[in-house]
Amino acid sequence: MAVSTGSKILNNVEAVRETLYEAMKNDERTVILGEDVGARGNVFLITKDFINEFGEQRVIDTPIAEASIVGIAIGMAMEGLRPIAEIQFADFIYPAFNQIVGEAAKTRYRSNGEYTCPLVIRTPYGGGVRGALSHSVSIEALFYHVPGLKIVAPAFPADIKGLLNAAIDDPDPVLFLEHKKTYRLIKGEVPEGHYTIPIGKADVKKTGNQLTVVSYGLYVHWALDAAQQLEAEGLSVEVIDLRSIRPMDRTTILQSVEKTRKLLIIHEDNKFGGIGAEISAMVAEEALFSLDAPIRRLCAPDVPAMGYAEPLEHEYMSSPAKMAQAMREMVTF
Repeated sequence: MAVSTGSKILNNVEAVRETLYEAMKNDERTVILGEDVGARGNVFLITKDFINEFGEQRVIDTPIAEASIVGIAIGMAMEGLRPIAEIQFADFIYPAFNQIVGEAAKTRYRSNGEYTCPLVIRTPYGGGVRGALSHSVSIEALFYHVPGLKIVAPAFPADIKGLLNAAIDDPDPVLFLEHKKTYRLIKGEVPEGHYTIPIGKADVKKTGNQLTVVSYGLYVHWALDAAQQLEAEGLSVEVIDLRSIRPMDRTTILQSVEKTRKLLIIHEDNKFGGIGAEISAMVAEEALFSLDAPIRRLCAPDVPAMGYAEPLEHEYMSSPAKMAQAMREMVTF
């Protein structure tokens, strides 16, 4: 990790932009490709003016063809470039499923280490913006089962920069998830200069001793709001931000559960087969006799998608109030 000379306040989308800009500036092998990343500068203006500085050979506007975006990026990666492929919204990633799962994730294994695939696939995900069926999905559980693929979902600006740098440096493919509702909502201090945060290392955002809460993305912020509310009631909740979904920091989770003896897992994706199911199984296998209460998951209902109507979106998603109630029930169980 390089030593930073200072820091500044950025929101999440600015942290993404700054990290990408520095990567492009510092390494000519870095290439960005995706829909509207060039002349338009991305739908969130993350790559605005990049094409003017770095040119069309390194900032590549692609057709609306996700399979081609990822497939071409895989070829670039295997030939020595450092491609950063953007899927405009996570909901559009399905056409590239074979390229990600069948090609990128298997590159090192099937070549016996002769080839690697240093590819980053960035995409905004999640709800809370009235995006309806095609702009609100959480995709992490669909790819979580795949060995050879790392999945990162940071929630804070400093974590975004450190983990995106780590993803760009990584010799294997990384799916980098950015919760779109946090883009301009969340601000924080970000070190200047190049630094990395190890992929696979969680962060305890708030310490406590009566309940462990594990989450990631937007829901970390809401969980912290809820935990602070309970703090005022005299209840102590520890909040862990996974940051990396795969690999997962099992040690931090288990150490916290052994201390608090209770576990609540909160995520925006569907409950059935979600990340919470794996965490629950891991804790049940390795720390069952440390528990004083059943593990609980607070997740999305098992319906196909998030509705557009505000009441439907509100019902689908959690909230600080829902989280506080679940925490309260767990602590007083």
